[in-house]
Amino acid sequence: MSAATTHRTELTVRGYEIDALGHVRHTVYLDYAEHARWECLRAAGLSAQTLLTHGVMPIMLETTISYRRELRYDDRFTVGCEFEWGTGKTARITQPLTRLDDGDAAAEVRSVSGLLDLAARKLVADPIERLRTLATDPSALGL
Repeated sequence: MSAATTHRTELTVRGYEIDALGHVRHTVYLDYAEHARWECLRAAGLSAQTLLTHGVMPIMLETTISYRRELRYDDRFTVGCEFEWGTGKTARITQPLTRLDDGDAAAEVRSVSGLLDLAARKLVADPIERLRTLATDPSALGL
């Protein structure tokens, strides 16, 4: 399957996220990406409680960040979630951070994620099918 932006979360930079140089601290971009992924899951009808009840939880296996243009205090931006599903146990997630004032790319977070079976402590063999079964709106996940 190809990647498509399935969900966007709008955020505003808060004062405590700024470093001594006046722009967003590097690790905060990971928090933005994490928040956007949970918002995307919520849009699909998959709250943390729903996932826990069904004995699964998404996990991150690899993450990289490419910084493009700095974000500063009070900047408004969106974080997208673009899922690329293959035939294996993992998915690739690309998350563009886009400034709302000018449409410029601020950063891009790229990850490899899996769905962990909490009892077996192993990746779910067919995460696409499991998520389609559990989600009320799988299209939010590109399914």
